[in-house]
Amino acid sequence: MNPKAPTAPEAEMSFIDHLEALRWHIIRAAIAIVVFTTAAFFAKDLLFHDILLGPSRPDFWTYRMFCRFGAWIGNPEMCIDKVGFVIQNREMSGQLSMHISTSFMAGIVLTFPYLFWELWRFVKPGLYPHEQANSRGAVFFVSVLFLLGLLFGYYIAAPLSINFLAGYVVDASIENQIDMQSYLSTLTTMSLSCAFVFELPMIVFFLAKAGLVTPEIMRLYRKHAIVVILIIAAIITPPDISAQIIVTIPILLLYELSINIAAIVQRQSVARLNAELKNNGG
Repeated sequence: MNPKAPTAPEAEMSFIDHLEALRWHIIRAAIAIVVFTTAAFFAKDLLFHDILLGPSRPDFWTYRMFCRFGAWIGNPEMCIDKVGFVIQNREMSGQLSMHISTSFMAGIVLTFPYLFWELWRFVKPGLYPHEQANSRGAVFFVSVLFLLGLLFGYYIAAPLSINFLAGYVVDASIENQIDMQSYLSTLTTMSLSCAFVFELPMIVFFLAKAGLVTPEIMRLYRKHAIVVILIIAAIITPPDISAQIIVTIPILLLYELSINIAAIVQRQSVARLNAELKNNGG
């Protein structure tokens, strides 16, 4: 009897088997998107009036917090008590098409954790056991970071950008009448950009696992990274220095967190290598 022979060997999946598995992952993901898109479509008042159009009204939570903070520090100019624009629809079928497309976008955003879970289920069997063990909780952390970034974009980056752009005028005789598509595009772009930027720690985690990133490299190019972060903040936000600073700070903190994550991954890799050498008598 060969003691090294596995008791229940797994048959290696063929290319066709991989395609079949991928097909079912895609089908389940598509069903989830359809379900959440349908739910978002019928929750029209919540989706549009309460959520998407919230930053267009002066009673939005962020504006009220700025007013309270301005009053607390004795700077009433920080208070945002009016939004100087009107949202308009200029196409006959504009609101209907916007309702459908926005519901679909909301369906994808709401389904994101499940979509990543399906992707992870497809990729995970191809990993080594120690890689699966070290990557435990990836779905949870990716989902949490995505949600935190989305909330930061919705409550901080997007309202500041919308308020700045809506209040910017070249002449007092020009009234800002914003097209509905332009407003929603700004809001969703700001929110989703922050959501994906907040995935930086997980991106660094997987790159460090692959040996493509080390904490030494990240520390060496920290100054370069700060310049890139400032550029990203300038792209996400309007040319308003206060908004850029507010967006830059959490991204810098995420970069520093990513350095620590890369260091942890490196220590784990060294410890595992030393353990393998010890077991092999090296």
